[in-house]
Amino acid sequence: MKKINSKTFGACATVLACLLPSVGQAQNNLLSLPAQTVLGSEVDAQDIRIPVARDTVSGDQISPQSLGGNLSETLQRVPGLVAVNRQNYAQDLQISSRGFGARAQFGVRGVRLIQDGIPLTMPDGQGQPSLFDLDGMQRIEVLRGPLTTLYGNASGGIIQGFTNEGSFYPTLENRTAIGPDNLWRSRLRYGGQHGDLNVSANVSRLQTDGYRDHSETRRDIANLRLGWDIDDASSLTLLINSLDQPETQDPLGLTAAQVREDRRQAVSGTDTFDTRKTARHNQAGLNYQRRLGNDDKLTLMVYGGERYVEQYLAFPGGGQFSGGGVIELDRRFGGGELGWARNTLLLGLPVELAAGLTYDYQGEQRNGFINNGGNKGAQQRDEYNTVDSQDAYLISTWQLDPRWTLTAGLRHSRVEFESEDDYFTDGQDDSGGVDYQQTNPALGLSYQWNPSLTVYAALGQGFETPTFQELAYQEQGSGLNFGLQPSESRNAEVGLKLRHEQTRVNLALFQSRVEDEIVTGPNQALTGRSTFVNAGQSTRRGIELSLEQGFDHGIEAYLAYTLLDARFDSYTTNSGSDLSGKDLPGVPRHSLFAELSWQPPGSGFITALEAQSLSERFATDDNDARAAGYAVFNWRAGYSHQVGDWTVDPFVRIDNLGDKEYIGSLIVNGPGGRFYEPAPDRQWLVGVGLEYQWR
Repeated sequence: MKKINSKTFGACATVLACLLPSVGQAQNNLLSLPAQTVLGSEVDAQDIRIPVARDTVSGDQISPQSLGGNLSETLQRVPGLVAVNRQNYAQDLQISSRGFGARAQFGVRGVRLIQDGIPLTMPDGQGQPSLFDLDGMQRIEVLRGPLTTLYGNASGGIIQGFTNEGSFYPTLENRTAIGPDNLWRSRLRYGGQHGDLNVSANVSRLQTDGYRDHSETRRDIANLRLGWDIDDASSLTLLINSLDQPETQDPLGLTAAQVREDRRQAVSGTDTFDTRKTARHNQAGLNYQRRLGNDDKLTLMVYGGERYVEQYLAFPGGGQFSGGGVIELDRRFGGGELGWARNTLLLGLPVELAAGLTYDYQGEQRNGFINNGGNKGAQQRDEYNTVDSQDAYLISTWQLDPRWTLTAGLRHSRVEFESEDDYFTDGQDDSGGVDYQQTNPALGLSYQWNPSLTVYAALGQGFETPTFQELAYQEQGSGLNFGLQPSESRNAEVGLKLRHEQTRVNLALFQSRVEDEIVTGPNQALTGRSTFVNAGQSTRRGIELSLEQGFDHGIEAYLAYTLLDARFDSYTTNSGSDLSGKDLPGVPRHSLFAELSWQPPGSGFITALEAQSLSERFATDDNDARAAGYAVFNWRAGYSHQVGDWTVDPFVRIDNLGDKEYIGSLIVNGPGGRFYEPAPDRQWLVGVGLEYQWR
């Protein structure tokens, strides 16, 4: 793609600025669209009229009598998502949305991660779900569909978390849980209102030897939220997040034969090269909001942080162009957003406008060293990589009449990658850069059939750039793979939302056509390291359904089901193999989560039976390797009892009641046929929460 010049971006900013004085008088608030707060994130009464697939997980659903340390515990109940715990904390969770992101061998791609308006996804598109503050979370919202492409570099949707404010009375709480394989997690949480300042803070530690060999983990997390009501018209929120995860062992994937031999084993290279990963992440963000009169709202968000990663891989990496078997990344990142929203009249119709400018930056020192039996050897790579991202957007929501609502938007994005090579021992300079730019429109229309039922339709265009990790290696030679292009998607969706008494239904039918799908390419011959290529065209078609029904006596039933047909329409590999018509790897055709819970009113007791199921998934682009489908059942129970200012919450959980052996996650196109990451057999967890509140 051609490089965007400064005049093009400046023109977008000028157009947005010119809109400010042209709007008229404000009307009643229709659909709130403040900057950084993603479309659809307001109260549920407004959600029914927004033409986007949206599911909210809140309250006890976020960590229902569970460990509380993994986002997969929460997201498994959302249709359209596949979120699995890989039993490998060195590589984090595996999350995909409508098939986007299934290629990720670590981290999250294709889905944007946001907490309290501050991005947890880096400017290059890679996110780390372990950064979410699950201990302080009020709710998590998942949005899919064409309108989500208005929020930048992602194709599959948005996962956004909202931190709970501290309680009015100072409250201190500890929650501890233990399980098999020396699993232990404990958190300490404090919240309270001190004058105009609201405080919410927590610290936690997770330790485990791991289900598989060579999986020992220790993860420490600290989070702080300070909210200050400056006056009646303005507020300021400060967020600080810190993660320290030293020397996390990496068991790597297994072949099918190794799974049959011993599903808990780690491959021999894990001991030979002591495969492990250290990660440290510190981040802070400020979100300032001010209402100007009754018409306008301004939002200013700034954030910044640092991330350090050191990873020991299962090969020496001493050959020419190999880049080393030890990776060291030292990253600095930051950015901001200026947003404006107004309720007004245009063309005689009530309309809400939201416009904004964003800037994000990522600078990373990347070093590579030889892995000498688990020790750092001679240097093999030395480069400094940067990502520079600039966006401008405009979103409008029109009330065409009391029942019809139109949402339309436009976002222009520019993402620039640059690499400065300082390693000249190999006799060449691999410095270079590439710019990607795209303007993405989206349009949605909803009709409120009656106060309980809304139907909607939406169209949109999106794009997804490769991450720096996907650009990092070529099949042959050294330097970044600047020939890799971003994928472009065209998305369509129709759906309905029903809210009636104790019944909630969401139904969506969707289709996405993708050009230049980014897929895992040939592995490097000497290292087995993954490279990435573009794969022509692909299509995703599917149905998402969620149904929640309440009954008398505290009984509730919930069902989430997804049917997804995701396949390559046109894909010929570099070796000449025609894979057109093959299924996208890592994407199940059917996925289901169901839950039946009972909470007798006023008793403090709750129990539930859960069911989870995924159909067959392919591990490779050619569909020659696969993981069988499975269905497992889980049971949980808890009790909350208050004595004076104290509250005690014991709980118990059993996962995989039937002790079924199955593959939990796949390493798509992994080297050496090591595609498989087995899930645990029957597991137990017991814990207790203890809370004290000063009144």
